[in-house]
Amino acid sequence: MENRIEYLLWGRNALFTDPVTKIGGEKNSYHLPTYQALKGITESIYWKPTFIWVIDKVRVMKKIQSESKNVKPLLMDGQYGSNRHDLSIYTYLRDVAYQVQAHFEWNMKRDDLAADRNENKHFQSAIRMLEKGGRRDIFLGARECQGYVEPCRFGESKGYYDSEGALSYGLQFHSFEYPSESGMEKLSARFWQANVKGGVIEFPRPESCPHKREIKPMAWEKIKVNTEEVVE
Repeated sequence: MENRIEYLLWGRNALFTDPVTKIGGEKNSYHLPTYQALKGITESIYWKPTFIWVIDKVRVMKKIQSESKNVKPLLMDGQYGSNRHDLSIYTYLRDVAYQVQAHFEWNMKRDDLAADRNENKHFQSAIRMLEKGGRRDIFLGARECQGYVEPCRFGESKGYYDSEGALSYGLQFHSFEYPSESGMEKLSARFWQANVKGGVIEFPRPESCPHKREIKPMAWEKIKVNTEEVVE
């Protein structure tokens, strides 16, 4: 049985931010894609509540470049209840490409979906959706950053940072811990010391992240699934 996929991800712009400490209207992208962003992209390719995608590693294929853009985001005027514009500067990554390796694991918090734990079925569905460019639209960290995916073999083709040594990017946002995956009725954020070697980022497993911050209480609402569609 197989449960791993590998794909090439690219786009004109990307905006990978820390959603926990982001303040005000200014947005500035990390130099590297976050685990949470890659997980969301992989879920856009193919996802079911039966399993959880785990990102193994990502390979930076192109030179890291950034560009700033003047934007006018909409703000809600609390006094009058009408929309108004603000002026902000967003700093995006420009012309990005990554190779991503990910695999899925069963969500053991969903005992009601145990009958749907058919590894080969989900793997074949994920491959078909990947070949079609994903089941849902792909966004590189933000909705205005359209992304595209296609199958690849991780490690093939020349990457811009293949000959680079180890680099440390310090403490960065890793991912969210949702109640549907943890079983606890709270939302938490995980952080890790980001390291790159030869252009490759090997992510720690979510439960191995050394730093965690509780954000707020959050109720766990199970997604209702038609059992006739689940059992095959």
